[in-house]
Amino acid sequence: MSISGTRTHVRTGHDGGGAAARTGGAVRTTAGGATGFRAGAGLGAGAGLGDGAGAESEAAETGAGAVGFIRAARELELKRGEFELATQLGHIRTEAGKAGGRRQVRREEIERLRALDGFPDSLRERVRTVGTADGAALLSVSPGRFTRLAKAGFIAPVHFYLNRYRTVVWLYLADDLGSFASWEPWLRTGRLPRGLCAGVDEGDDRRPRNWRGRRIGHLLHESEDPWERAAIAGCVLDAAHLAELVPDVYERAYLNRLAPVLFRAFPESEAARSTVGRLLLADHPEEIRWHSTSLGTFLEEARRVRPAPRAEESTTRTEGVGPPFGGPLGGLLTRLRLGRDRSPTPAVPEGSGE
Repeated sequence: MSISGTRTHVRTGHDGGGAAARTGGAVRTTAGGATGFRAGAGLGAGAGLGDGAGAESEAAETGAGAVGFIRAARELELKRGEFELATQLGHIRTEAGKAGGRRQVRREEIERLRALDGFPDSLRERVRTVGTADGAALLSVSPGRFTRLAKAGFIAPVHFYLNRYRTVVWLYLADDLGSFASWEPWLRTGRLPRGLCAGVDEGDDRRPRNWRGRRIGHLLHESEDPWERAAIAGCVLDAAHLAELVPDVYERAYLNRLAPVLFRAFPESEAARSTVGRLLLADHPEEIRWHSTSLGTFLEEARRVRPAPRAEESTTRTEGVGPPFGGPLGGLLTRLRLGRDRSPTPAVPEGSGE
């Protein structure tokens, strides 16, 4: 798969209809739902898989023949992080809740997954993540070579977290690494061609933009609403770019309401929040052009479908959503601020490594 011109090798065919090129889930913000970092505003796939209050509210939102994420994860014997990743990758099909509520899983889908050979271990294996050390062991390469391959864009991370030293730890799908080992055996041995890793030698690191591209693809997969898709495409652009591309303040406000949370975690220090915030915004000219073009395309379609709500239609704002993109309070830290009162703990990653 190639995202924004990057050389990324991941498997794009998954049981359940998912694809890494267009995978993931866009979920609307709801009271009591989990929150996290967003490059714009809103929340992403897996929101609503949270505490007891979320469990109570999800029961009222699910329709007949469907269950909320908390119950679905329990019945599929998956941890929270495993379930969220499985929905993002398309291994678990979800659908919008009634009246635009939280996404849910149909009973038929749960039964289909439980009937798979090797359940639940086979499902868990699809979402098993590893860090650099374990990933290098799976490929039978040194950790240094693994890191160079990832920085050069040959291996796309699926998640990250900050360790106790506030260092970014990237996580990779074990399933992806198995595919990479089969598809690109020549990259595992011998001297790496100078041209392939020239950017790495100059300090280029494609891991953040590959993760962003993959995450955006995840979110676009489950969203059919053109305004939501525009918000997803624009959420990695900074306020200045958004103001230039979307001059109408009401359209920016609407995009703000619909934009997804890209990373669900709650660093305590400002330094840690700043580190995460930098990873959420496109920072390479090629990547910025890619997402700007996507935003323009989705906006054209959205405007044909319906106009953005005007002031009198949008006085009721989604809980926890900040000011419009590019608004007077639209600085980076303001737009990335945390909703600490709405989720007690961050999701624990399913792998480790640096």
